Amino acid sequence: MSRIGYREALREAHREALQRDPRVFLMGEDVGRYGGSYAVSKGLLAEFGEQRIRDTPLSELGFVGAGIGAALGGARPIVEIMTVNFSLLALDPIVNAAALYRHMSGGQFGVPVVIRMATGAGRQLAAQHSHSLENWYAHVPGLRVLAPATVEDARGMLWPALQDPDPVLIFEHAQLYNLEGELPEPFTSDISHAAVRREGRDVSIVTYGGCLPKVLDAAQALAADGISAEVIDLRVLRPLDDAAICASVRKTRRLLVVDEGWRSGSLAAEVMARVVEQVFYELDAPPARVCSQEVPIPYAKHMEEAALPQVGQIVAAAKGMLGR
Repeated sequence: MSRIGYREALREAHREALQRDPRVFLMGEDVGRYGGSYAVSKGLLAEFGEQRIRDTPLSELGFVGAGIGAALGGARPIVEIMTVNFSLLALDPIVNAAALYRHMSGGQFGVPVVIRMATGAGRQLAAQHSHSLENWYAHVPGLRVLAPATVEDARGMLWPALQDPDPVLIFEHAQLYNLEGELPEPFTSDISHAAVRREGRDVSIVTYGGCLPKVLDAAQALAADGISAEVIDLRVLRPLDDAAICASVRKTRRLLVVDEGWRSGSLAAEVMARVVEQVFYELDAPPARVCSQEVPIPYAKHMEEAALPQVGQIVAAAKGMLGR
C-alpha cells in the first residue's frame, strides 16, 4: 500500500500505457511542453518524445476527429480535452461518428479511442467552465463512460479502457486532482462495475466522481447520529451497474442519489427510475436526490457553494428519509 496523489496516479497510468503498447499516444492542448492543464502529463514529453506526446491546435473538433481517425487506422490514442465544456465543440465526431461506427459498419469497425476530460464545478471558474455533462454522454449507445473518483481508479482504469474496442470517455472531476489516497498493491482495474465504498444498513447513497468525498463525509456525520449509510460509487456511468445498485437498495430499503448534474434530465433521475422499475416493492420510502441547483453555476464563492450539493444537504436528505 502506497500513498499517491490523483494526478500522479493518472500520470503513472499514462506512463504504463505508453510503455506497454507502442500504438498508444497522447494528444491534446498543452499536453506536451506545458505538461497538461492539470499537470497530468508533466514530464511525459521528455520521456516519450513528440511522436507520442502531441500538442494540438486549439480545435477540439479537429483533434478529436484526428484521434478517431488514428484509432480507425490501428493506433490507440488518448485524447485529452481540457474541460468538459470544450467537448461540446467535438460532439459530432464523438456522438455521430465514434459511437456509431460499430453499428453502422455491421460490426466490421470499432473506434478504440480513449477521450479524457476534466469536469465539474467548485473552483470559481464561472458558468462556462463548471459543467457536469457526463449524463449527456451516458445517454449515447456505443460509448463507455467512466468517472474515477479514487486514486485506485485513476491509476487502474486507463489501461483496460485502451483495450476496449469501442470509444471510452473518462471524466475526471477537477476537484479531485489534488486528492491523495492509498493505492493498494496490486490495484484493481475494473471498468464494468460499481463499488461499495462504505457498508451500511439504513440508506443507500449512490454517487460518483467529485461528489464521492462529500458523500463519505456525510456518511460519517450520519454515523455519529446512529444512521448507517451505504455508499455506492457508480464509477461506470454507462453501462450502469444495475445489479450493484439494486442489491444495496434491497438491503437498506432506501435510496438517495447525489449528483452534481442539474436535477432535470439528470443521471440521478435515471438511477432512481431503474430502482423503481426493478425493486419498487423493496423500498420503505420514496427515492430522493440531491443535485445542483437549476442555474448556471455562479462565480462568487458563496453562491457557487449554494448551487452545488453539499454535505449538510446530503445529511438532511438522508435523515428525512428516516423521519429524523
